[in-house]
Amino acid sequence: MTTLAMNNDEKYHTAKLWQIGCFALNNTATNIYFFVMFFVSYYATGVAGLTVVVVSTIITFMRVFDGITDPFIGYIIDKTESRFGKFGPLMIIGNIILAGSLYVMFTVTHLLPDALQFIFFLGIYFIHIIGYTFQTACTRAAQTVLTNSPKQRPLFGIFDATYNSILFTVAQMFVAMYLVTKHGGFNLGLFTELKYYAIILSAVFTVFAVIAIKGKDRKEYYGLVDKNVKTSFRDYWPVIKGNRALQMLIVAASTDKLANSMVRQGAVGVMFFGIMLGDYALSGTIGLITLVPMLLITFFGIGKARKIGLKRSFVMGTWAALITFGVVVAYLLMIDTQQISLSNLGFITITFLVLYCLAMGFNALTGNMVIPMIADASDYETYKTGRYVPGMIATIFSFVDKLISSLAPALVGFAVALIGYRDQLPQVGETLTTSLFIMTLVLMFGIPMLGYICSLIAMKFYPLDDVKMEEIQKAIAEIKNQPDKEAV
Repeated sequence: MTTLAMNNDEKYHTAKLWQIGCFALNNTATNIYFFVMFFVSYYATGVAGLTVVVVSTIITFMRVFDGITDPFIGYIIDKTESRFGKFGPLMIIGNIILAGSLYVMFTVTHLLPDALQFIFFLGIYFIHIIGYTFQTACTRAAQTVLTNSPKQRPLFGIFDATYNSILFTVAQMFVAMYLVTKHGGFNLGLFTELKYYAIILSAVFTVFAVIAIKGKDRKEYYGLVDKNVKTSFRDYWPVIKGNRALQMLIVAASTDKLANSMVRQGAVGVMFFGIMLGDYALSGTIGLITLVPMLLITFFGIGKARKIGLKRSFVMGTWAALITFGVVVAYLLMIDTQQISLSNLGFITITFLVLYCLAMGFNALTGNMVIPMIADASDYETYKTGRYVPGMIATIFSFVDKLISSLAPALVGFAVALIGYRDQLPQVGETLTTSLFIMTLVLMFGIPMLGYICSLIAMKFYPLDDVKMEEIQKAIAEIKNQPDKEAV
């Protein structure tokens, strides 16, 4: 069992490396469902028979409603104390809900009469996002008990980046190169098989994550909870209003999340790889090629974060992503994109792969720093007010993050409808028209670039650099070591 190992003037408590590594699997467990839901529009339109605009609208409103429920789930997390801990039980509950809802969604919806499909799909999607919020909120909130060491906290990003890079790469290859080929497209057979893989793999990862957090999921790691600082649901507004770090992190991360959510929509992948490049299987193969450079860039960036702090590393990575995305767009405008082929590794293909690897690598780097930065914002709240409310901080973040990123399916749906795809989404192998070419570039690269610009502006006002975080952890440690005094 992990002990409360204080060092560096007793400011920090640390975790074992295996605990950090295994707990990161909780995020991977939920990202499995996140990945599967990228293709839910194809199930709802191609199998169940709903229209593109209706499905896009449903998904958008469900994401908005998901954000609205976040504060309630955050409140539950902060008030939960059991013999099994605060986070582990809620992680298990969330995963069970996810598994059950996905199974029912892909098994029942298409069997119902047309008049009932809409309301049933809406209801089961609602249940799904409740489970998703329970489990993802624990990933963010439990960072505060896992470790508060500036040398250790960024390590979560290394494990998280590794797992999720492998997940999204291998999963995309599996769908594009195996399931689509085996079943002849996004049909019932594909979704029937996919749901079982998702449920089983996510459950295994969740078990490992629960085991990892068990030794740290104890009251002595719960910030200043032993100072009897009372919190209630009405404390949400003062936290939002007074925590500048949380405000700026939300702006930076949510704009990036919106951009990345749009890029990962199934239709955008079909438009870029299946139509612009002319070979949808490339989406998996190129993902595998970019995996190692992405991880190397992430490892380098996280290594820098351990030395110079998360804020400065985040800014450096964002600038690099903005520049490389711009270069990729310029390059694609200069060439015949259908000449990019792994069967013909000429100058055009090699140059594209190099630029694309750099762009995706820096894009992944910034995303993998966000979760540890949420923990910093939570510690900042404890430092300022004495409140230990990691669930509240995590779900305030996810509330606004989801409200903004929820626009992704609708924006993609309306974007493709704008160029003529009103009844069905773009399909693999279609003719590349000028309007389709331009819209693909906008969705794949242009929107992310706008997100990076918003992030850079927000980071100008983000107060938690490495010096400030050292001051915060020292102050919290001093308060915790004075049991007879009230928290500030």
